[in-house]
Amino acid sequence: MENQEFPKQQIRPQVFPKGGFHKQRFFTILKFIIVLFLLPWIFAFTVSFLSQSRLIEGTTLSSFWYGVISFLAAHLFVYEMRIVYNKGQKITEGIFRFFSPLVRLAPFVLPIYTILLFLIYCFLSLFTRSFWLLQCFMFLFGFSFSLHLVLSAKSLQNRQRDFFKINYFFAFFFVYIINVILLASMLSILFGSFSSLLFFKQSYQITRTIFSAIFCQLF
Repeated sequence: MENQEFPKQQIRPQVFPKGGFHKQRFFTILKFIIVLFLLPWIFAFTVSFLSQSRLIEGTTLSSFWYGVISFLAAHLFVYEMRIVYNKGQKITEGIFRFFSPLVRLAPFVLPIYTILLFLIYCFLSLFTRSFWLLQCFMFLFGFSFSLHLVLSAKSLQNRQRDFFKINYFFAFFFVYIINVILLASMLSILFGSFSSLLFFKQSYQITRTIFSAIFCQLF
C-alpha cells in the first residue's frame, strides 16, 4: 500500500491594507504612551480613595473590606461567578440598548450590581437608619464592586490577543479609574466624612507630584 501524501497547504502571509500596518503600529504606540500616562493616575486615585475611606467609621469600613476579601476567596477557591457577572452585563446592555455607542462600553464601565445596591440602600434609608442595614450593604458594596472589577479585567484580557497586552491595559486602566470614581462618589453621598472634593484634589496633587518628579529626572 502506497503511502498517501497530504496535500501541502500554502501558508499565505498576513496582508495588511495599504498603510494598514503602519497605522496599526501607530495606534499601538499611542496606546502605550497613554497607558504610561495613566499609571500615575491609577496610583493617585487608589491612594486618595484609601486615604478618604479611612475616615469612615471603623466597623462600617471593615464590612466593606470583608466583602472584598469574601469575593476574592470565593473567586479563587469556590466559584468564579461568571454567570452572575454575565447577567449583570445583560442588565446594563438592556438599560442602554437605545443608545448603541454605550452598549459595548457600559457593561465594563458601570458596576451595575454596586449601583443597584446603592439605589436600594438609599431608598431603604428613607424609612430606617439601621446600623445593621448599613453594615450589610457595605459588605455587599465591597463584594459586588470586586466582582465587577475582577471579572471585567478577566473578560477584557480574554478579548485581547496582542502579545504585550497593550489594548488590555489601555481598556482596563480606564475601567478601573471610572469605577473608583463612581465608588468614591457613592461613598461621599453616604458618609459626610468621605469628601469627593478632597478625593479629587488629593488625586490631582499626587499625580502632579509624580509628573513633576519625572520631568525633573528627564530634563
